[in-house]
Amino acid sequence: MSVSGSAAGRHPVTATAPAIALALAAAAVLAGLTGCGTERGTAPPDETIRITPSDGATRVAVRTRVTVSVREGRLRHVRVRARQGGPPLPGRISADGRTWRPYGRGRLAAASAYAVDAVARDARGERVTRRTAFTTRAARHRLIGYFTPEHRQTVGIGMIVSIRFNRPVVRRAAVQRAIRVTARPRVPVAAHWFGRTRLDFRPRRYWRPGTRVALDLRLRGVRGAPRTYGVQHKRVWFRVGRDQRSVVEADRHRMTVYRAGRAVARVPVTTGSPENRTYSGRMVITEKAAVTRMNGDTVGFGGQYDIKDVPHAMRLTDSGTFLHGNYWAEPGVFGARNVSHGCVGLRDVRGGSARSPAGAFFRRSLVGDVVTVRGSGEERVAPDNGLGGWNMSWREWRAG
Repeated sequence: MSVSGSAAGRHPVTATAPAIALALAAAAVLAGLTGCGTERGTAPPDETIRITPSDGATRVAVRTRVTVSVREGRLRHVRVRARQGGPPLPGRISADGRTWRPYGRGRLAAASAYAVDAVARDARGERVTRRTAFTTRAARHRLIGYFTPEHRQTVGIGMIVSIRFNRPVVRRAAVQRAIRVTARPRVPVAAHWFGRTRLDFRPRRYWRPGTRVALDLRLRGVRGAPRTYGVQHKRVWFRVGRDQRSVVEADRHRMTVYRAGRAVARVPVTTGSPENRTYSGRMVITEKAAVTRMNGDTVGFGGQYDIKDVPHAMRLTDSGTFLHGNYWAEPGVFGARNVSHGCVGLRDVRGGSARSPAGAFFRRSLVGDVVTVRGSGEERVAPDNGLGGWNMSWREWRAG
């Protein structure tokens, strides 16, 4: 194929906020952004695993029947769970391995965010995985905040608490007063609004390892807009793990991984070509997938590429910048040339190897880890493109 590096591109993106809140994908409307083309929406005819509702679907009716199926091969594992502390949706795989359906009526909960993880073996016996996310319909005039990270999750030091609302918030001060983020040990935490549907919280500097952070949502009865009231009253917490930061030097074709300030690995990489440079600045890993599909059709590259099994993929921006394994480029590319469409590619093998540079980095990384790109010649990533808020000064952040 003509693509020698990562599957990425420069393209306008329209976001689906609740789906982003599940996996932190896109903010409101972003234009001219570099990123990989992961499969979104209805699966194409040749997709091995088909899931209903489609990825990124919003306002799904609670009576909708969740189904997972394969045209060829067999399903091995399916899990449907409500994110943010809700109950899972149990079900079973059929005797022939072709379909998964929920038990009984299989009713979904209203105003909830769901994630579907499926693993199958295709007709050739190769392992295939797929992950999708959707949200169910909230009652009219109800304000719901979909938050990240998840309850009891262990995250990296760069995690930003991000809340995406299902409706525009007019009375932002009232809503902000009803949301509190605290830390032990105590540090100042400030809020910043990105438009009327997203509210983020971060400390002045990265979290200290071992910090326990609590999010209190006391939105029940709070008026967020005319005839629109909050319904949530919950407390969740997450813990900050070890200090890992990675620096990608695009002009030197390498990534240095630091643990507690000490360099523990130097990895040869390939980044964006001169035509599709990788964003510079500080980015945060917002989701991890052992394997994913990247399709040029989703980012304006037409049929230039359609890589169905990109291994060890870690999302860095809403617009689609990933750090991922690359098995299709010649080995001499890594550490020598920048040939991707904007992503950061690490050497890997088809199917993904735990011993490859990509596999080793994937295994040692957490959602919330910081990846800084330097020397790419590209503009700095926007603060609302993923968890890019670390690219703002403390003064700028507090002004929001």
